[in-house]
Amino acid sequence: MVATPGDHAWSSYAANALGTRDALVMPHPQYLALGGDEAARLSAYRAWVAEAVTPEALETIRHRLQRQQALGTDRFTAMIEEQLGRSIRPGRIGRPRRQALPAEPD
Repeated sequence: MVATPGDHAWSSYAANALGTRDALVMPHPQYLALGGDEAARLSAYRAWVAEAVTPEALETIRHRLQRQQALGTDRFTAMIEEQLGRSIRPGRIGRPRRQALPAEPD
């Protein structure tokens, strides 16, 4: 999509890795825990983003993206399902099984 994370229009990378001020980006506890001062946090964030994604993780991301399924914790998935009003968890492959017809009375 883009050459670097900071090139994406909706990325928070410029704020979290480069220190660019952005009124839409608020530091959250996980970000603040990256270091004791701004320089340490910026450096730690850049290092974290630069880490290679394993082939297995990349396959999982692509798989979920193709199927329009959320990738995250159970809590995150439940929150997204509530907002959408539908399930986003992986379902069974194939057509649903037919329901057995009720037995006719004798």
